[in-house]
Amino acid sequence: MRTYNRGVKIYTRTGDAGDTSLFDGTRVPKSNPRVDAYGDVDELSAVVGVARSATDHPDIAARLEIIQRDLFALGSRLADPSARIAGRVTKVILGADEVKRLEDWIDEYEERLPPLRRFILPGGNGAGAMLHVARTVCRRAERRIVSLGPGAVDPLLLVYLNRLSDFLFVLARAVNQGSGQPEVEW
Repeated sequence: MRTYNRGVKIYTRTGDAGDTSLFDGTRVPKSNPRVDAYGDVDELSAVVGVARSATDHPDIAARLEIIQRDLFALGSRLADPSARIAGRVTKVILGADEVKRLEDWIDEYEERLPPLRRFILPGGNGAGAMLHVARTVCRRAERRIVSLGPGAVDPLLLVYLNRLSDFLFVLARAVNQGSGQPEVEW
C-alpha cells in the first residue's frame, strides 16, 4: 500500500505561464538569470548524485551526499535575493567552515596522488568520469552566479563553488587511481 502526502501536490500550475516565485514572493520569468543560476546548481547536485550512485566507496558516497546537501543550501540562497532565509534556517548556512572542509578533503586526496605534469583528459571509470562532468557543471554554475554581478550573492557562495570544482577534479583523479584507471595526458 502506498502512502501519499495529500497536503502537498507536486504541481501547482503557478508556473504554467513561464514564471516562478523566488523565496521573497517575487514573481520572475523562468529565464531570469537568478533562476538559471540555481538551475545550474540543481543540475550539479543531480550529476553529483549520479557520481555518488556510481561509486563503490561508502566514504566517498557519504562526502558526495554532504556536497549535495550543501548544494541545496546554495540553491536556496540563490532563490532568496532578499536574504531572508539564511538568518532563519540553519540548514541553508554555507560559509567558511564548508569551504575549509573542502580544502581539507582536497589536501587529503592530493597527498595520495602523483603530481600533475600535464593536463589530463576527463574520463576513467564511471564514477571518475561522472565526477569530471560534475566539475564542468560546477564551473558553469560558478560562471552563471558571477554573471549576476557584484553584490548579488554572498561572496562565500562563489568561494565554495570554486573550491568544490577543485575538489571534484581531485576526487575524480583519486577515484580513477583507486580503480586502476590510468590518466591520459594531453
